[in-house]
Amino acid sequence: MKLSVNCHQLSFSSAKTENLSQILRVIQDSDGYLDVFPEYAMGVAEQGLDRTYVLENAEPLSGEFATKILKKTLEKQSAAVFTMFLKEPHAIYNAAILAEAGKIKAVYKKIHLFDAFGHKESALFSSGRELAIAELRGFTVGLAVCFDLRFPELFRAMAYRGVDLFIVPSAWYKGEHKLVQWRVLVLARAHENTAYVVAVNQTDPFFTGHSMVASPLAYALREVDEEQSSFAVEVDRKGIQEARKSVPTIRLSKPKLYRGFYPRI
Repeated sequence: MKLSVNCHQLSFSSAKTENLSQILRVIQDSDGYLDVFPEYAMGVAEQGLDRTYVLENAEPLSGEFATKILKKTLEKQSAAVFTMFLKEPHAIYNAAILAEAGKIKAVYKKIHLFDAFGHKESALFSSGRELAIAELRGFTVGLAVCFDLRFPELFRAMAYRGVDLFIVPSAWYKGEHKLVQWRVLVLARAHENTAYVVAVNQTDPFFTGHSMVASPLAYALREVDEEQSSFAVEVDRKGIQEARKSVPTIRLSKPKLYRGFYPRI
């Protein structure tokens, strides 16, 4: 079983309508089945993300942003992972959405908010509390977002539930050693769970680029540089099966034992 994935490393502007139009054009022109877009797809203010910008641009799932993308996947009979500032009655979430043929298959509300390196994402969003897992063309897909890559527990929890394809929309800020960290974390999350990781990042002016698809054996099937670009990768279940036969980390893992090692929190 194979899945064609198109990864779109973009630099979103501060204009939400412009960004939405760009996403719709990209899906229209795509020849893959699954299109994956970066984090903060609604946009980033020119001075950087702030609370005012998020409040002005957040929408419910019934709003224009999500509705038009869903409609486009229905027209194309394709799938997409996109991100949005998800407005709910009492909270706003940094969310990733998996859509297929006009229907929402999974909604992930970012659990680990980016309160690091001088940033305070928790001042902008509420934190999610649930996994988002769905079946897509023979793969079990799990969603995560950017900073979640630093928390292996999240990925292992999804792997225990059968996930073999992680999709991680990101807006990985530039900074000292940040590109090295990005590469190491994407490859590690893939290998320790013997799964594919599709990590699609924003690029200039704030973010590092270098979107990549990592194999279950910890090598990059494809990595791009800092420029805006789209690239296609085909992921194959055979690669997962072979990796899990030679490196059976999930089968050999001992979660019940590990629970006893944790102090009471």
